[in-house]
Amino acid sequence: ILGVGSNRSWMGNNSLELLRKACSELAEFVSDFKISSVYRTKPMYLQNQDSFLNMVLCGFVKDDITPQLLLEKIHKIEASLGRNRKNEVRNGPRSIDIDIEIFDKMKVSSSNLEIPHPRLKERAFVLIPILEIFEECADFIDRDEFVFWLKQLDVSDVEKILPKEEFLKKNI
Repeated sequence: ILGVGSNRSWMGNNSLELLRKACSELAEFVSDFKISSVYRTKPMYLQNQDSFLNMVLCGFVKDDITPQLLLEKIHKIEASLGRNRKNEVRNGPRSIDIDIEIFDKMKVSSSNLEIPHPRLKERAFVLIPILEIFEECADFIDRDEFVFWLKQLDVSDVEKILPKEEFLKKNI
């Protein structure tokens, strides 16, 4: 399960267009691709920036794609869509952000990757879309655990702005 977000345009592409481009590029190596609706979310950690557009997607990668290799592929996509990690402010505006939220049942803890994502439980903008597509892609996860985490959060800053069916009409 990947979280995808954007709150800054790049090269004439607005955030929604960048989400579409990211999904198209991810579809090249993620099969049985499922997506959530698109949500508008106020920024969490650094308030003085535009709202984010967020969504999640799930699917399968080939057995030879490890979490680390997936991260490398994600970083290439992010760079191709204008993200420059060296010049950005942590938790600040970005053209695209793709996070590995869950990778099968794996737990990974390294200097550049932690799975499940360490802030998954505090992010309504990830939990809401995960629960939206849960039955399509996450049969190995306990849904009740996600519902419990979500009940602990303020969800008032997460607003569905584009149903997945509408997003798909112009994408993938």
